[in-house]
Amino acid sequence: MHLSHPLWSRLSQSFVCYILAMVVKGLATLAFLLVIMQAPSPLWGQGTVHPSPAPVSGQGTAHPVTRPTAPAPTSAGTNPKNATSPSAATDSGDFPNDDQPQPHVIVTLPTPAPTPWLMRDRIRWGAEIVLVAFGYVGIMLALSTLKRIERQARSVEAAAAAAADCAHAALLNAQSIVDSGRPWLLTTVKPSVDVENSFAVIATNHGRSPARIVGTMEQIKFAIDETHLPKTPEYPSDELTAPLVPIILLPGESPEIKPFSRDDLNAICDSEERLRSVENWEEKVYIYGKVAYRDLVAPPDKLTHQTAWCCWYIHGRQKSGLVFAGPAEYNAHT
Repeated sequence: MHLSHPLWSRLSQSFVCYILAMVVKGLATLAFLLVIMQAPSPLWGQGTVHPSPAPVSGQGTAHPVTRPTAPAPTSAGTNPKNATSPSAATDSGDFPNDDQPQPHVIVTLPTPAPTPWLMRDRIRWGAEIVLVAFGYVGIMLALSTLKRIERQARSVEAAAAAAADCAHAALLNAQSIVDSGRPWLLTTVKPSVDVENSFAVIATNHGRSPARIVGTMEQIKFAIDETHLPKTPEYPSDELTAPLVPIILLPGESPEIKPFSRDDLNAICDSEERLRSVENWEEKVYIYGKVAYRDLVAPPDKLTHQTAWCCWYIHGRQKSGLVFAGPAEYNAHT
């Protein structure tokens, strides 16, 4: 089963949730046992305090006496009857004065006996150790599972990236195959057989599929040389001139794009001075243009291709010629 399958992802998530639930259960049990252990336990032994006798009506509050202290011996010249004693004070019915010594209450607490380690305490301690061990093992298993899932996710991402690169390479390869089979129109100059000093610019389909010409455009410029031409070709209008009849070129076919003859020079020269400057080679005549075509097997929204061309008309005394010239911008192909 592939690692990116949804069932594998759900099984991995269920396994991680089960491990986390077991860890939480063990921690909750451990916390409950710790609370029980820390509950206050009753004291096994306490000191016994004798209660004070209740006061007698008509007398003051009786002080608790544990051990009466014997009176100190008197000197030889002292009358023992005049000495103050608790018995005398009691016989006379008077309250004890502040000169009498107060009794001290001593409370003795016995040493608590050590609590025996009962069997239930041993079992509880062993259960806590086992729960802690299981909790640690569960946490380590959960961390290991999460690391495996992370490694699997990274491997899936790497595989997806590799697949995307392969798809892109395949697309480029397919595009190159399509481009190799597309039509390519290249222009050449062909002299006329019937008319002397007449020439024609033709476009030949050197591709492997038919093409349809969608428009043409041309312009004539007078310049001293090609360095005086505009940097980019200039045309009277930006719109292509569509042919009157649709032109479809099969591989190897060559229709005429622009005819030009010696007699056309008089029509394009607007003055006698311009004609004499061309005859004296003081100025040159440049004829340039472009042809736009579309691949018949391409989708309708496919962009059109263009082939630009530029020629120099050479005017001689008796003979004329038409050759390709001009900068690279005037002879580009798309």
